Amino acid sequence: MRDFYTLSRKRIPFLHNFTAFLLRYMAAFIKIYEENPNPKEIERIVSIVRDGGLIIYPSDTVYALGCDITNNRALERLAKIKGVKLAKANFSFVCKDLSNLSDYVKQIDTTTFKLLKRALPGPYTFILPGNNNLPTVFKKKKEVGIRVPDNAITQAIIDTLGNPIVSTSIYDEDEVVEYMTDPELIFEKWEQLVDVVVDGGYGDNIPSTVIDLTSGEPILIREGKGSLEI
Repeated sequence: MRDFYTLSRKRIPFLHNFTAFLLRYMAAFIKIYEENPNPKEIERIVSIVRDGGLIIYPSDTVYALGCDITNNRALERLAKIKGVKLAKANFSFVCKDLSNLSDYVKQIDTTTFKLLKRALPGPYTFILPGNNNLPTVFKKKKEVGIRVPDNAITQAIIDTLGNPIVSTSIYDEDEVVEYMTDPELIFEKWEQLVDVVVDGGYGDNIPSTVIDLTSGEPILIREGKGSLEI
C-alpha cells in the first residue's frame, strides 16, 4: 500500500503541500545506540546542526540543548529559546576532548590541567578564563564553561562536526521532575522549537557538577553527578 504522502501528492495537491510543510518544520527524531553509534545517522544529525539546526542530545548527565558554536543564527535561536541575551548567556562549550581548550581558554597552570585530565571526560562543567579567540558573540565574556561528556553519541557528533557545540541543559516546569529523562517525552515537548532530537535512551536526572577554576583554586558552584573527590 502506498503511503499517505504519495497518495496526497498524486490525488490531493493541497494535502501534498500541507504534508510537505509538516515534514519540513517538524523536528527529526533519530535513535542512536551509545554502544555503537551509526555513522550514517551521526552524519544526518551533523548535517542538520551544520545547517543552523538546534539539537537536543544525550550526555553523561541530563539531556542537553545546543547548536554549532560557529553558527551565529543558531546561537541567536538558542538564546531566544532560553530567554536571555546571547552576549550574556552562560552556555557551556561542549568539546570532544581537552585539545579544544587552547581555542577558547587562557593558558592554565599544570595543577589545573592535571585536575581536568583526571575529571574529563566526565560529568563536570569547569568554568575557566576565556581568551581572545572566543566567537565574536562571546567576545565580552571573561570566562567560559567547558564540558567534555563521557558519552559516545556526544563524542561522535562533535568529532564529525569538527568543532564544539554550545549547549545548555533543558529543564521541565514540573515541580517534582526538574529534568526530563524520556527522549520521546522530550520530543513531544520540544519538536516545534528544535530541529533534531537524538534518542540515546533514557537520560539521567542529575546535572553536571560545576566547578569554578578562574581563580586558580577550585570553587564548587553546583554539586551534581560528578564526584567532588577528583
